[in-house]
Amino acid sequence: MTRHARNSTAGSVYTYHEKKKDSKTSGFGTEHQRLAKESLKSFDCCNLTLQPCALPVITKDGYLFDKEAILQYIITKKGEYNRKMKEFEKQKKSDEDELAEIAAAENKKKLEDFVKTEKNIKIGTKMDQAGPSTSSALSNMTGNNKHQLPSFWVPSQTPDSGKAKFEKPDSTIYCPVSGKVLKSKDLIDVKFTLADPNAKQSLVGQENRYICAVSKDILTNSMPLAVLRPTGDVVTMDCVEKVIKKDMIHPLTNEQLTEKDIIMLQRGGTGFASVNQLNAKVAKPALQC
Repeated sequence: MTRHARNSTAGSVYTYHEKKKDSKTSGFGTEHQRLAKESLKSFDCCNLTLQPCALPVITKDGYLFDKEAILQYIITKKGEYNRKMKEFEKQKKSDEDELAEIAAAENKKKLEDFVKTEKNIKIGTKMDQAGPSTSSALSNMTGNNKHQLPSFWVPSQTPDSGKAKFEKPDSTIYCPVSGKVLKSKDLIDVKFTLADPNAKQSLVGQENRYICAVSKDILTNSMPLAVLRPTGDVVTMDCVEKVIKKDMIHPLTNEQLTEKDIIMLQRGGTGFASVNQLNAKVAKPALQC
């Protein structure tokens, strides 16, 4: 019995090797692809500029930024909040003025209705003898109607139209990557240990830029890294597990550490849409028997 015949009679009965071979030859199923080097952001690059950090800082959640870039982001968000707050206050004052005008108009209308009623009582008999008026207008543009509905064709002047409402803005600033609350005072200065302090070549051109502050191992993008909060030194997670977590003492300063003092450096992609979502999959059409 052939593979296709077996598939039609007994359903999708494939071995692991047949599935793997069939997904590559027939074009059905989902495949995992290896991410290219350019898809991964370098560990020392800012999450905003995607360039090596001149003055690296890290959030308490482990996201690395260039200090100038993240402070500029915070300043921009504060300016945006101030602008929205001014619009909100302007709208609030406009609403209060409008409510005051409506209240004044209602009081005026009540007074006019009262005066009109009084006049009707006095000259009611004369109005009955005069008969009904024949000068009623059919146009919606006459009398007070022209102030209520000038045109049917202007959307902003139809009865159902309303003013744009501004919600009270949120003064909280959030991290552009994690979406969590971000405060400038919580940013921690990061200190990378240079692999070759006397190198004449710029950092961007160097393949091996930094080393672990404790083990002196070359730092690469494939290594999980951590930042020690008290000093900002960057070390490998291997060093953390084998050396630091034994006594929870800072190897360079002999300072007592806690779990919060070890901040794991988060990784990401080279685009905002792919940050921390590094699963490369290719979905292909699949047949269901």
